[in-house]
Amino acid sequence: MFQLGKTIVSEAILDNDFACNLSACKGACCVDGDAGAPLEAQEAKILEEIYPKVKAYLSAESIQAIEQQGVFVTTKNGELETPLVGGADCAYVIYDEKNTALCGIEEAYNQGDVSWKKPVSCHLYPIRVKEYSEFSAINYHKWQICDSACSLGRSLELPIYKFVKEALIRKFGSEWYAELELIADKRKQ
Repeated sequence: MFQLGKTIVSEAILDNDFACNLSACKGACCVDGDAGAPLEAQEAKILEEIYPKVKAYLSAESIQAIEQQGVFVTTKNGELETPLVGGADCAYVIYDEKNTALCGIEEAYNQGDVSWKKPVSCHLYPIRVKEYSEFSAINYHKWQICDSACSLGRSLELPIYKFVKEALIRKFGSEWYAELELIADKRKQ
């Protein structure tokens, strides 16, 4: 671990390679598990605003789950998350012709219907950020369903921090990311 500004960063994001391999995993990270995608408070507000446009991309089952639970849910710990369908799939999941799970929010963004890409927690994956009062902890979330992404990342020699560059800049800013690159370069020497 090392400190970078008001963040504590796991060296694992520099030392491990990763590149999503949707043809292998079929978007399992969006449908496996027992919790929705973590949301920041302002993201919950954005979801409320854009839901009418995103709704057009969602299945009837997803719409029903969202209309029963809300566009976001609050956990027992007071954290915000996307709702789930049947306790598993993120309610914003859509499927392509190959039955690969994709993000309905991101599809609305790609089609120009909304200006928000998706929750930053999804954009950052496999990085997870835990907010504390004085700092943010940045960790690599290693999950078996992403083994093919790790293999692909190794073959491409693509470290996690480079794979999620756009998301890290979105979350922490370009100056922060430039400093992260300097640290990574020094570690290679």
